[in-house]
Amino acid sequence: MHNHTEILQKVREGLPETERLMELSDLFKLFGDSTRMKILYSLFEAELCVCAIGELLSMSPSAISHQLKVLKDANLVANRREGKTIYYFLADNHVRTIIGEGLEHISEEQ
Repeated sequence: MHNHTEILQKVREGLPETERLMELSDLFKLFGDSTRMKILYSLFEAELCVCAIGELLSMSPSAISHQLKVLKDANLVANRREGKTIYYFLADNHVRTIIGEGLEHISEEQ
């Protein structure tokens, strides 16, 4: 029989609180939607307005706006206004890193 006491204590000490893990789980659920991933990847490449994203993805502006609101509420995208046009972009380098690392990971599998 193995004595796991020491390693289990180390893991317990490093384990985030359940609430933080739930928040992390919710964050990753946002990446589980292909439309949101297409939007995020588009914004990985360039700052875009709703109509440009809609044209790129062959979707209505209202459908794009809905997904952008979800992403903005999660602090994954941000925006800026130029006249009447609102441009969206990735909120910070963390989002860029998550997408980049994910793409690198799936590329390794092939």
